Amino acid sequence: MENKTIARTLRLLSQLMELHEENPFKIKSIANAYFKVDKLPFALKDKPIEDIDKIDGIGKGLAAKIIELLQTGALKELNDIIQQTPEGIIEMLGIKGIGPKKILIIWRDLNIESIGELYYACNENRLIEAKGFGLKTQEEIKKAIEFKLAANGRFLYAQVEGFAEALFDEISKWLIEVDKDSLLGLTGQYRRACEIIDELEFVIGAENIEKVQTNLELFEPLSLIRGEEAFIATTETGLRIKIFVVEKADFYLEQFKQTGNAEHVEKVLRLAGNGPFANEEEIYSKAGLTFIAPELREDFDEIELAKNNNLPKLITYDDLKGSLHNHSTWSDGVHTLEQMAVYCKEILNMQYLGICDHSKTAVYAKGLNEQRVYGQHQEIDELNKKLTPFKIFKGIESDILSDGSLDYSDDILKTFDFVVASVHSNLRMDEAKATARLLKAIENPYTTILGHPTGRLLLSRAGYPIDYKKIIDACAANNVVIEINANPLRLDLDWRWHRYALEKGVLLSVNPDAHRTEGFHDMKYGILVARKGGLSADKCLNAFSLEGITEYFNSKKP
Repeated sequence: MENKTIARTLRLLSQLMELHEENPFKIKSIANAYFKVDKLPFALKDKPIEDIDKIDGIGKGLAAKIIELLQTGALKELNDIIQQTPEGIIEMLGIKGIGPKKILIIWRDLNIESIGELYYACNENRLIEAKGFGLKTQEEIKKAIEFKLAANGRFLYAQVEGFAEALFDEISKWLIEVDKDSLLGLTGQYRRACEIIDELEFVIGAENIEKVQTNLELFEPLSLIRGEEAFIATTETGLRIKIFVVEKADFYLEQFKQTGNAEHVEKVLRLAGNGPFANEEEIYSKAGLTFIAPELREDFDEIELAKNNNLPKLITYDDLKGSLHNHSTWSDGVHTLEQMAVYCKEILNMQYLGICDHSKTAVYAKGLNEQRVYGQHQEIDELNKKLTPFKIFKGIESDILSDGSLDYSDDILKTFDFVVASVHSNLRMDEAKATARLLKAIENPYTTILGHPTGRLLLSRAGYPIDYKKIIDACAANNVVIEINANPLRLDLDWRWHRYALEKGVLLSVNPDAHRTEGFHDMKYGILVARKGGLSADKCLNAFSLEGITEYFNSKKP
């Protein structure tokens, strides 16, 4: 075992001991040994075992640990402490900017046990409430996590979006100089609005294909390598780029081929032939199909629907009339209730806002006890007089407890216009228990919307296992709306289950879960996955007019 490996092992041991609040003198001794071993001018493995405890700064106790590592390749004390520590907490030690002291607060005080949960907490502005953390520290941790998550070469759609659009503009400007009559299009996962992007793909339809191909290798924003099918590059952050170059006459066929998944493309071209095609609409027309939007090209049932002219008219952002499930400074939000409402009214031109601050169980998020619920309702009444005809609906994000009950009595629940019921704790139930828990919450007559149904955090935490069909069937039976949580980390309910919910007559709601005014804009990402799921405006709760949603909420009251 090399010195650096021994040093890193000792460092990890000292960090974990600090996390578990062991003897500070022992921790300091092991931490000092890490620095000492790392700087030794000779290899410990070449040193006689009986001489190791004679090295300056290394006594008998530390020497025994080093000898154990050299002889066995492991350290029992370290393995024991690892067994007592959640895997996600150990991962956090690799994040730049947070040491064991801060991680201990994150773990013990905020009940956060994974990097994904920590990133979400940063987005919810929750870290600044903890001792020793401020807004600057929170932002630094958020950026460090983004860098770490990107290391595996997979990205959230929202992380890639700005870069994708900027690169499209760069290539467009470059093409004007190189081959001004060429065509350019985005394609692949990005064009299908997939929630996770593994690579960013472009198609160029060139008038002078040789000139474009020759010059692409000199395209300065990227270090492109010419492959068999496409030009390929990987950015510094690990995002893989592909640029396909074809003759201009083949542009629309190539863009079509590279957009849909393989099964969709094969089935359509079997009906349409191989072109040439003047545009993508002609491809579908020659296949005897109505045009299928890029988001839907996933080989679900879209081809059968297109054969029978039964494709839904997909929802757009402009269809939204209001924003539900939002937070303010009454709980863990950044902006006041009035600031959230005014932004929603004047900047977004919405008709209503549904405020859903956290309920009393969410102590970590300054959840509202019964007295504070009453205080917030008084403020809402005053603001509604001031902002009319815009309306703030009195909502709450009520925690679903382990047994499936909500964390207020019926006397409190009935004071809300609507209730979003969500799970925030005890996320490690098996499928049967997790499903039973949600079923009980859905059957509560005061539950209006089931919030982020699986609790997933994309790229970092899988959702808890549930029987989707049972949950959706229960929502249909109890007239409960299912949320499409539009936060790019969640996008939960997964779009693959939207069709089943819609077939069962369940309404969906595109909710930003906004904790600041900027968070409202996440509804854009919710709309993208809603379109993938086949949602139309008439099946979306917050596409209802103010009059329509008021009537809906009133009809739901027990």
